[in-house]
Amino acid sequence: MAALGTIRKRGVILVCIISFGLFAFIAEEAFRSCDSAKNNERQQIGEVLGEKISVQDFQKLVDEYSEVIKMQQGQENLPEEQMNQVKDMVWNTYIQNQIIAKEASKLGLTVTDAELQDILKTGTNPMLQQTPFVNQQTGRFDASSLQKFLADYKAQKANPSANAQMMDQYTKIYNYWSFIEKTLRQQTLAQKYQALLAGCFLSNPVEAKMAFKEENEESQIQLAAFPYSDIQDDKVKISESDLKAKYDEIKARFKQPVESRDIKFVDIEVQASNADRAALNKEFAGYHSQLAAAADPTEVVRKSASTVAYLGIPVSKDAFPRDIAAQLDSMAVGSTSAVKANAGDNTLNIVKLVAKQELPDSVQYRVIQVAANSVAEAKTKADSIQGAIAGGADFEAIAKKYGQTGDKAWMTTKQYEYAQSMDKDNKTFINTLNTAAVNSLSQLQLGQGYVVLQVLDRKAMVSKYTAAVIKKPIDFSQGTYRTAYNKFSSFVSANPKSEDLLKNAAKEGYKVQDLKDITTSVHYVANIHSTREALKWIFDSKEGEISPLYECGDNNHLLVVVLDKIHHIGYRDLNDAVVKETVKAEVLKDKKAEMIEAKLNGVKNIAAAKAKGGKVSSVNQITFAAPVFIAATGASEPALSGAVAGTKKGAFSAHAVKGNAGVYLFQVTNKANRPVKFDDKTYQQKCRQKAMQYAGNFMNELYLNAHVVDNRYLFF
Repeated sequence: MAALGTIRKRGVILVCIISFGLFAFIAEEAFRSCDSAKNNERQQIGEVLGEKISVQDFQKLVDEYSEVIKMQQGQENLPEEQMNQVKDMVWNTYIQNQIIAKEASKLGLTVTDAELQDILKTGTNPMLQQTPFVNQQTGRFDASSLQKFLADYKAQKANPSANAQMMDQYTKIYNYWSFIEKTLRQQTLAQKYQALLAGCFLSNPVEAKMAFKEENEESQIQLAAFPYSDIQDDKVKISESDLKAKYDEIKARFKQPVESRDIKFVDIEVQASNADRAALNKEFAGYHSQLAAAADPTEVVRKSASTVAYLGIPVSKDAFPRDIAAQLDSMAVGSTSAVKANAGDNTLNIVKLVAKQELPDSVQYRVIQVAANSVAEAKTKADSIQGAIAGGADFEAIAKKYGQTGDKAWMTTKQYEYAQSMDKDNKTFINTLNTAAVNSLSQLQLGQGYVVLQVLDRKAMVSKYTAAVIKKPIDFSQGTYRTAYNKFSSFVSANPKSEDLLKNAAKEGYKVQDLKDITTSVHYVANIHSTREALKWIFDSKEGEISPLYECGDNNHLLVVVLDKIHHIGYRDLNDAVVKETVKAEVLKDKKAEMIEAKLNGVKNIAAAKAKGGKVSSVNQITFAAPVFIAATGASEPALSGAVAGTKKGAFSAHAVKGNAGVYLFQVTNKANRPVKFDDKTYQQKCRQKAMQYAGNFMNELYLNAHVVDNRYLFF
């Protein structure tokens, strides 16, 4: 009871303590929730139609498409520039697919499995021609070949003892096909939507007749041109109210759908000094002697750290840099070129042509892999297999006994010539493919096993080259880089204000450059590699701020940035320099037109127009359907084409025509129809096509309404 009394006496305090504890617990959870939300937001690469996509999901799409490109081009890796193109393609495709999917969903449009099967049976879609399931004899997509592959893939996947290397190849092809199938569905859905949209545009015989007349009624005129350029700009007075009125009139031109930023920057590209060049020339003199003397240039090229790998197998010219490829046909086999500098890629180069051969660009083959507990046992099995096939046994039947398909496959030069390295087994395999006769059987030891190889077909004999190349950049030394860095760093430190940095750059020998309208969709700042941190800084800073000093490029650039201007989403105002200049040019044109029109008041014929200073000439073949080009002003003038079409033969223009580059008066001297027969159906179709062209920007409109957010710059 005493304890209860004590609790009652201190009840208020206990309630406060408990309440505070509960508040702390709730607050902690709230903070955790906020942190979690922020972390999730940081992982969002973008947004389309209110749907966010994470960096992980986007990366999966990029990886998927990258593998497709690698398979198509026979490459192991994609260079940075190509990877950027892949990321852009994936992003743009993702946006389009999301937009089309939403619009199609509203309309109930889908792509059924039956429709997809019809596409496969027809086999004419261009994407199907890029698959491994094309019949080499007919050149057409073979749906039965696809079905056979899918069945084999399913069987191999279910087989726990399936060959790992073969399963890897099956998986790559299966993933490739999955991408093609997904893309076919997306393309077909987009085509359905576009076809439905096209069906909304109609034509009729009246419109067709008008279009025929607009295209085929030609006018000849006597023209008096009064170019705006004849009036000096300083003779025209322009007020702020004039600019404001014109801005309001053409404001729609200055709508900005995405945020952009203007910068000023100083970029230093560090280059090799004279001492650096002398040292590299001495190094290359040594390489030249070693390469010329080497029977096998593999080690010489490897130790030189050449940027061009030596594979030791015949490849096409395409596998070599352009400057190297250009030399090969002029070289004798076994010769070594002199050391040459290439200003195009800033390198020194030596080439040794080891061999030149006429070999097939593509080879069809099939193999049976033979594995055993020992090399000797594998050899015995391989001999038995080769003997059986040579004696007339069915290749595929024997392959199935060893858990393989024995399917025919094609290998092209592109599948291996861009490799960065090549082991002995792969060299042996490729050289055998290149040189073996059609239908011959070969037995190769690869590692601890053997393969029985049969070449079935050889196509497109081309020149192939085995060439050792030492190519290295004419690079700067660490000492040269440190000198440049220290000097530039001192300059940046001495000018902490943006106005001082920009004003004093030229005094120190640095050039200030401008870059306008940068958006988050770019990959580099000023096309300099490795500038993502600088790009992130640009979109996270305020006007007038100076960035840190960035070491970027290919470890050869020093960069500092000043954020000059932020252009927010919406309409750029009249204070924007570009906007003001555009508006001023339009006002200037209007004012000059008014001055010319006032001078021409009361002019009723060409002679009077000429007396007023008009440049008179004959202009022929004017139609309403196309803007006429006027040599006297150097401009196309659609307004003049329209005015001429509306004026009768023999009549003088009812009023002066204000054009893009001048004011015009004219007299129609003749009107005649081209000798073309009117076809109602043809012209109705033309009218529909023209309407579709006008509506061709529908994706752009849908894009603007999708409220796309692009944050890729934060991650890539």
